[in-house]
Amino acid sequence: MYYKEALSALAIALTFIAFVPYIAGVMRGSIKPHVFSWVIWGSTTVIVFLAQLAANAGVGAWPIGVSGAITVGVAALAYAKRSDITITRSDGLFFITALSALPVWFVTTDPTWAVVILTLVDLLGFGPTIRKAYANPYSESIVFYAVGAARNGLAVMALASYSLATVLFPAAISVACLLFIWLLVLRRRVLR
Repeated sequence: MYYKEALSALAIALTFIAFVPYIAGVMRGSIKPHVFSWVIWGSTTVIVFLAQLAANAGVGAWPIGVSGAITVGVAALAYAKRSDITITRSDGLFFITALSALPVWFVTTDPTWAVVILTLVDLLGFGPTIRKAYANPYSESIVFYAVGAARNGLAVMALASYSLATVLFPAAISVACLLFIWLLVLRRRVLR
């Protein structure tokens, strides 16, 4: 069972390895996160962490919790730095949908439904970032999303129990990160 703790610790270390240069890039102005994507990602990640704990995810949930806390901080930083604060109607809809997962969880007392809804919302939260990165693919860090994909893979391996409620979110986000990297690489090639 100690290997689960080691995998979780490695995933948490990767979280910091990914976020420290990303946050430094935001501070320098070379990375311009879309504030609303990060608000959505922060809120959904924190709620998924709580749902995973309720579903007995164990130490495998901790990388998600650490990531959620830091993501909320990046959202605040993105707003403070005025990185990209354009908020569309669909952005508002994504956020309201994210918040609607909480009553679903409380009514059903089943964290699985909350995780399913929040995973969908988190994936939809890529919308504003995809729009921004399509136009300016150098405004995002490929390394950040690559480390994020690896971190989520390790988080899945560190889970104490495997169920839809514990696996769906980190697995889906890992795949989304890889697809986003693909978009960045393609757009950078086109614009070169």
